[in-house]
Amino acid sequence: MEQRGFAEAFLPAGFGRNARLERIAALLDWGPIEALVRRVRPGTVGRPPYRAVAMVRALLLQQWYGLSDPGLEEALSDRVSFRRFCGLSLEEPTPDETTVCRFRASLVEAGLGEALFAEVGRQLEAAGFVVKAGTLIDASLIEAAVRRPPDGSTPKGEESRSPHDPDANWTRAGRDRRPFFGYKMHLGVDQGSGLIRSRCLTPAKVYESEVADDLVIGDERAVYADKAYEKGVRRAALKARGIKDRIQHRRSRVQPQLPRWQTLRNTLIGRVRTAIERTFSELKRGPYGLARMRYRGLKACHFHLDIAATAYNLRRATA
Repeated sequence: MEQRGFAEAFLPAGFGRNARLERIAALLDWGPIEALVRRVRPGTVGRPPYRAVAMVRALLLQQWYGLSDPGLEEALSDRVSFRRFCGLSLEEPTPDETTVCRFRASLVEAGLGEALFAEVGRQLEAAGFVVKAGTLIDASLIEAAVRRPPDGSTPKGEESRSPHDPDANWTRAGRDRRPFFGYKMHLGVDQGSGLIRSRCLTPAKVYESEVADDLVIGDERAVYADKAYEKGVRRAALKARGIKDRIQHRRSRVQPQLPRWQTLRNTLIGRVRTAIERTFSELKRGPYGLARMRYRGLKACHFHLDIAATAYNLRRATA
């Protein structure tokens, strides 16, 4: 990927260096990643395309620096460190916003977000970054990119949907149970390293417990989750797989008051699983922009989560 042009020979030593980007570039074997995405940039017609791996790196830069497509175009044209990370010499043209948008759309259409996340995760695990002491499971709501449909716009008993994003739907959020319209991201985070090992995006109405089992990897020593995930079948399944059950207990009609040992156990589990809240906070309040979706439709939004989680893991591994 290293492209050194004639103009760079005249740059002062150390000019335009970015130590973290250099560490990330050196961390991975980009060959398998290029092999995954090369088919969406065949270059059989029109002008020769940009290298597929250079475009993937550009999408990662977009996540780390919270850039729009026009912002990424500008940054690639005038930041030496960005050009170097993407393997573009100073003499080469850089992709414009339309090229970036089309490349992303091609990855979405080919369903390659999951494959990219999995390949980077495989390499990080092989390099010893994944601890596997436990998996912390939780979910968080993300607003849809479109305006909420107005109340009373559908017949009584039917849920209102947006014609601009029919995949987003409604749920209740917070202690005041206020209406919320959008999506829900479900994460499985590695205890100790803080790396995202599993993720899923669903419409907001999907209950957390419905996708919880898909977030369990199988090689962790324990699973930590709050009381929303409690299920007898789930506890038994974890035990059968040799995984420690660290799911909080909840009260029920049969047992309105928890025994003291269960209350204490809940407190101890809560202290461990709060680490996942920091992951949600960084994804939603940081440059990744997952407080509100940028795109419309479950497929495009899921790709956004995939590329954001991939970028998050690479940044955390080189922190």
